[in-house]
Amino acid sequence: MKFVPKKIALCSTFYPGVEPFLRDWYTSVLKQTDRNYQLCIALDEIGVDSAVPTLGKIPDSVVWTTAEKGETPAAIRQRLLSQVVEEFDSVVLVDSDDILYPGRIAAARQSLYHGEMVGCALRLVDHQGLDLGKELNLPPQISPNMILPRHNVFGLSNTAWRSSLLKKCLPVPSNAMIVDWFLATRAWLLGASLYFDQRVCMDYRQYASNSTSVCGPFTREQVIHDTLRVSQHFQLILNSPIQGAIDSRRKRLLQVAEDVFKFASNVIPDQEKLDLYLVKLDELDLSPLWWSCVAHPSLKYLWSD
Repeated sequence: MKFVPKKIALCSTFYPGVEPFLRDWYTSVLKQTDRNYQLCIALDEIGVDSAVPTLGKIPDSVVWTTAEKGETPAAIRQRLLSQVVEEFDSVVLVDSDDILYPGRIAAARQSLYHGEMVGCALRLVDHQGLDLGKELNLPPQISPNMILPRHNVFGLSNTAWRSSLLKKCLPVPSNAMIVDWFLATRAWLLGASLYFDQRVCMDYRQYASNSTSVCGPFTREQVIHDTLRVSQHFQLILNSPIQGAIDSRRKRLLQVAEDVFKFASNVIPDQEKLDLYLVKLDELDLSPLWWSCVAHPSLKYLWSD
C-alpha cells in the first residue's frame, strides 16, 4: 500500500545565537501553503521567555520540549524526535536560522510518497539572507546512495522522514556531534528508500557560527575542525551497530571510515601534506555537500599506503 502522509510534525530547535533569525524563520513557517502540521520546537539552552518575544505572537498549540540541566544538543533532539515518532506518521525537519519557501511542507508531503527519508535542495545565502549564487543539490544522474556514507545531503534543515523509519534509526547518542548525518547513515545502512527533490525549498544560511561550511575555498582551520568531527562521527557510527544493517553497506562504511581515519592521521598532522591537500581541494571546484572537504576520495593518493 502506498504511503500517504497524514499527521506531520514540523520540528525545529532553538539555541543561543539563533535569536536574530527567528522572526524571519517563523514568518516563513506562517506562509506555508500546506497548514496541516503540528509545530514542535526543542529549546536547547534557551527559554520560552527569550524565544517568544523574538517570534512575536505564536499559537498555544506549539509543542515545546525544554532541555534538562546538563542535556547535550544531541540529547534534546533525541528526546524531541522520540516523542514525535510516536504521535505523527511523518516528521519534517527545519533549522531555525533558515527560511522555508511557501511550498516546503507541501513538497515534503509529496516527496514522502516516494521515499522513507527525503531531502530537498537548498539555496545558499549569507548572514543577511543574500544569495551566494550556489545550491546544495544533486545532479540528475547522482542518487543519494552515491553520496552516503562519505558525505551528506540530508540535514536538519532539509529532510523529512516517515516516522516508521526514523524510529528504527533512533536513538541518537548523547555525544553525537552530527545528528543529521548519524541518522541518515543509519537509514542508508538499513537500505531505506531515499529520495531527493531537486527543487529548492529552503534558504540555507552560511555564516561564521555554522557547524560547517559547504563552500570552498576551505581554510586550514576548517579542514582540521571538520576532520575531528567527521572522525568522531564515523567512530560513533561504528560503535552504534543497528539491527538489520545490510552487510555490503556495513563493509562500505568500514572502507570509508578507514579512509577518514588515515586522512586524519597522515594528512592533518603533516603541514606540507595538508597545504598540498588544500591547494588540490580548491582546484576541484566542488559542488556544495556537507563534509565534502574531509578526505575527498579524488585526493586519496595523498594519504593512501
